[in-house]
Amino acid sequence: MSDTTISQDAKEQKSELDRLQQEAEQFEDKKNKIKSKKVLTGVPFIIISVVAVAGVMYQFYNAGFGVQSEIQLRSIHWIYISFISFLIYPTFGRLSEKLPRFLNKGLALFSWVLAIASAASGVYIYVTWPQIAARLGYEIPREVYFGVITIILVLELVRRVVGMPLVITIGVFIAYAFLGPYMPGPFQHRGIAVQGLVRTLYISTDGIFGLPLGISASYVILFISFGSFLQESGGGKLFTDLAFGMVGKTTGGPAKAAVVSSGLMGMISGAAVANVVTTGTFTIPLMKKNGYKPETAGAVEAVASTGGQIMPPVMGAAAFLMAEMCGVPYGRVAVSALFLALLYYLYLFVCVHLEAKKLGIKGLGAHMLPSAKQALKERGHLLIPLVVLIVLLVRGQSPGKSIFWSTVMIIVIGALRKNTRMGPKQIVNAMRNGVTNALPVAAACAGAGIITGIILITGIGLRFSSILIAFSGGSLLLMLIMTMVAAIILGMGLPTSACYAILSVLTAPALIRLGIPPLASHYFIFFFGCISTITPPVALSSYAASGIAETDPMRTSWVAFRLGLVGFIIPFLAVYKPGLLLLDTPLNIIANMVFSIVAVVALTFSMQGMLYRKLNTLERLLFVVPSLVIFFPTSFWIDLAAAAIAAVGFLLARRGRPVGVAA
Repeated sequence: MSDTTISQDAKEQKSELDRLQQEAEQFEDKKNKIKSKKVLTGVPFIIISVVAVAGVMYQFYNAGFGVQSEIQLRSIHWIYISFISFLIYPTFGRLSEKLPRFLNKGLALFSWVLAIASAASGVYIYVTWPQIAARLGYEIPREVYFGVITIILVLELVRRVVGMPLVITIGVFIAYAFLGPYMPGPFQHRGIAVQGLVRTLYISTDGIFGLPLGISASYVILFISFGSFLQESGGGKLFTDLAFGMVGKTTGGPAKAAVVSSGLMGMISGAAVANVVTTGTFTIPLMKKNGYKPETAGAVEAVASTGGQIMPPVMGAAAFLMAEMCGVPYGRVAVSALFLALLYYLYLFVCVHLEAKKLGIKGLGAHMLPSAKQALKERGHLLIPLVVLIVLLVRGQSPGKSIFWSTVMIIVIGALRKNTRMGPKQIVNAMRNGVTNALPVAAACAGAGIITGIILITGIGLRFSSILIAFSGGSLLLMLIMTMVAAIILGMGLPTSACYAILSVLTAPALIRLGIPPLASHYFIFFFGCISTITPPVALSSYAASGIAETDPMRTSWVAFRLGLVGFIIPFLAVYKPGLLLLDTPLNIIANMVFSIVAVVALTFSMQGMLYRKLNTLERLLFVVPSLVIFFPTSFWIDLAAAAIAAVGFLLARRGRPVGVAA
């Protein structure tokens, strides 16, 4: 082949890469379609932009300098979040597009009415809170009407933004509040009157304006906005270029780059589906072009993006809720999760490497790839705000102030170079995108507030822990399995934050009573809530990825389940190996980490049936058995023996490899 032909091929491949990058930069429209948002223009777009910018500016000011009370902060958060949500999310989702024009106009007007009504319910709390507090929370007649309307508005908002499963769950708990006297045995309670329900759910800090919405108002909106600012300044391109520059040339390069770039993006977004439609529009087509099956390409991106919820420093919304529930700084929660998150990505990285070896998939040509060195030269300074955020959190600074100063630094640092400088348009886009990306989390938190409020006033939380302990017979393993099943079932229909909020009240106390450290108990629930996004039959990350990969959602979900298998083991590691959460002595922490790495890598070899070559049954057993031994509570010497057995399996596989074949 002539040099001219090679040069022409290189130009064509480079052109294809540039085209895919341009598509990735336009991910917002794809995300809107996946989430059934309306793409608004004209006056509604201007109004939403103004409200979003005002809301975010207020949130950042309060984080940096503010003195607002918690309830007033939450009420303002509810005002602009609910107002925008009702306007962006249509009444009947995508079906609204197929309705007659006159009916669509009527529904649009109805959405405006709901938006104004929801904002009014928040304004009432903000304005009258001093009087409500003076009355010690006792309601007056008009507040009963306001409260009932607000509860209905929350249900409708959750239906539009999150989906019917959470609405049904909330409905079950509301019914339980009224039907308590007719419930059997330990589930029975005196029953709650409408006035009592409104008192808790509307004019107190235990319901709609309770802790879950407080987490959304105090932390989540700020951290998501931080990610939007970093994305708008070019941080997303930096991470993608770094990932492809570092691993794109290796075996299965595009899949490995998807893992690395999604992990890096996860550090600033903490949202699984958002990660899929951000990096997936670029990485999934490249994986398919490189030889991966469409369902595998989608699954790799779904699993990698799901890990963003557990990857510090910006984890999922439930992580902030966990910090409040456990009474520890968020920085401690983030640091404790770091090694477990790295284990998750290690398993996936080795999986895609071995999958590529089985399929004979090579890396991309150097001429197709961006230079990691050039990426750092052009945009490397954007890493400084991320480093500052990590340092501030680790030093114990409040999450609000940490994210405030880190976001300010993005604007300041970005101004040092023309290609990362943010003008007024980019800043407004970042604020608006931050709010719209936070809408599902805020809606889920408002809905979760209703559930946790009912759990509180009915007293079922305390009784449920005793029921679980009695049913498990005091067996920790059985208790963990029961909690796992509950988390997976709830997670099929609920977002991570809502799933965690419910189970942290119902099951975490039971785990703690069985001797599990509080942080480990809450992490167990948290991880299973996160992994629900790739757990069939309802796996939101897999569904989003399958849409980009143009393949069957269920097939993608099952492949993702296999590639994310370690995500179902990590929660048990958090309980049985507390050193991985830094809850042990330094020596035990180091030992736990080393043996866990051995176990995860060995499990990957066994599940893939591949190392230097295809493994036989005995060799796969020599990997899987030690892995299972290490995953459960044992002594140092048993773990060491298990690691030695895995080493024997490695040597056997290496001895039988074909000449010239590398790992």
